[in-house]
Amino acid sequence: MTTFGAAVRRAGGWLPLIGLGALAGTLGALAFPAVLGRAVDEIVAGGDSGRWLAVAAALVALSVLVDLTGTFAGVACVASTTAWLRDRLIRHLLAVGPAGGRRFDTGDLVSRVSGNAGEAAHAGPSLVSVGTALLPPVGSLVLLAYIDIWLAVAFLAGVGLVILVLRTFTRRTAAIVLSYQQIQGRIAARLSESLGGARTIAAAGTVEREQTRVLEPLPELHAEGRRTWEVLSRTSAQAGVVGPLVLVAVLAAGGLALSAGRISPGELFAAGQYAVLGVGLGSLTGVFGGLARARAGARRAGEVLEVEPVGFGTRTLPDGPGALELRGVVVRAGDVTLLDGVDLTVPGGSAVAVVGRSGAGKSMLAGVAARLRDPDEGRVLLDGVPLAELTRDELRAAVACAFERPVLVGDSIADAIGPGLDPDRIHACAKAVHAHEFVSRLPEGYGTALADAPMSGGELQRLGLARAWPAERVLVLDDATSSLDMVTEMQIGQALTGGDRRTRLIVTHRAATAARADLVVWLDGGVVRATGPHERLWDSPDYRAVFQ
Repeated sequence: MTTFGAAVRRAGGWLPLIGLGALAGTLGALAFPAVLGRAVDEIVAGGDSGRWLAVAAALVALSVLVDLTGTFAGVACVASTTAWLRDRLIRHLLAVGPAGGRRFDTGDLVSRVSGNAGEAAHAGPSLVSVGTALLPPVGSLVLLAYIDIWLAVAFLAGVGLVILVLRTFTRRTAAIVLSYQQIQGRIAARLSESLGGARTIAAAGTVEREQTRVLEPLPELHAEGRRTWEVLSRTSAQAGVVGPLVLVAVLAAGGLALSAGRISPGELFAAGQYAVLGVGLGSLTGVFGGLARARAGARRAGEVLEVEPVGFGTRTLPDGPGALELRGVVVRAGDVTLLDGVDLTVPGGSAVAVVGRSGAGKSMLAGVAARLRDPDEGRVLLDGVPLAELTRDELRAAVACAFERPVLVGDSIADAIGPGLDPDRIHACAKAVHAHEFVSRLPEGYGTALADAPMSGGELQRLGLARAWPAERVLVLDDATSSLDMVTEMQIGQALTGGDRRTRLIVTHRAATAARADLVVWLDGGVVRATGPHERLWDSPDYRAVFQ
């Protein structure tokens, strides 16, 4: 099912109420000219027009009530569908993992989730509006035929022009709205990049250049907005011609019928009202424009939902030391091979350092080992079980990863370390990585809000390490101690390479960290160039150059 169809289905509970309200309003609008026409006839004949005027007043009251009900139902429907679609998008984005999310820029994703999801949520009400928007022309045609067949013929001649105008408007608007939303997403993506690198931009003195880069698509956005108004103004101009022509044709036919005695003055008045009601292009362009925006929004939201989420299996791990094995692992990014046929066995409980020059594939190896992405070829096994076959909870309880630039999430320091963990466990993790000392000095300790806790790069890394510390079998550290001072790094390094019985895969640029490891894996150009103790590899000049 398409995203548009899913949004319509989600709104299903409200749509009957919206549809019934629109139907009642349309029937009231169709009845109103006939009632006023009868009142006119009574006035012309000198009869009692009071009851017909009372009926007209009742129809006005009904119209107000129906409008209020329809507005409430429409707002509630859109709000409910928007919340559902945004929830679905966010859950899906988290499920696709880092590799799937890289297909979109961060700012573009925010635009799709915040803006386009709200537009897509109008799918159901828009469809109902389109359906009920056809009732006034059809009803007007039927009632004009009831009054006099020639009135219907005159009206029908103008309806063909209306259909042609609406078809052109809808087709052009759909393409323009989609293009407009895409350009908005590009601007949002560039703005997100600039905000993330604000310090670098300020330090480099490139603020004006960055402003120019972010706003570069603005002329395109202006052009698409201008095209939108051009289409709308052209349609309005056509409506300004078509509407009066239809009205004149109907009134001319009505005048002839009145002079021939086939209709009454009141019926001529009603015929004029039906002609205006039946060719109301202003309301129809709004309805079809809303449908075009809903389709464009649903399309952009659907592009996110089309990304396959990371799949998990049903298996659990047997008892084991945390032995990690990579068999023929190949990872590609477009035409570039990042890891090429990597075969590696990491003994359970060992500390293994991964070294290599920049671009050698160290972070990709760490990501594959932690299943932050799946290899394009080959398999990764933990204690003999492929990672892809483990349940989500089993995998994440067994394997955790800490990064060079950790992003802390949650309301407080405690949330950032271990959401859902008891305080004693959180404190133990912080103490293990020497984060407890500086956290205890914060105003509210572990309850300090992240926004109120300015931290250095090293302190951030220690909290990132504390968050990964509960891993039961494998701890993957992707250059996660690079910002620590020498003393703290040595203390944590000793904790990692000392009595810890878990398997530790440590990406590092420091020779001292490699020297403390049980085994060193030397990556070069996406392949394993050598493995062995640091002391033995140190004899190679190329190996020594890795740390320079």
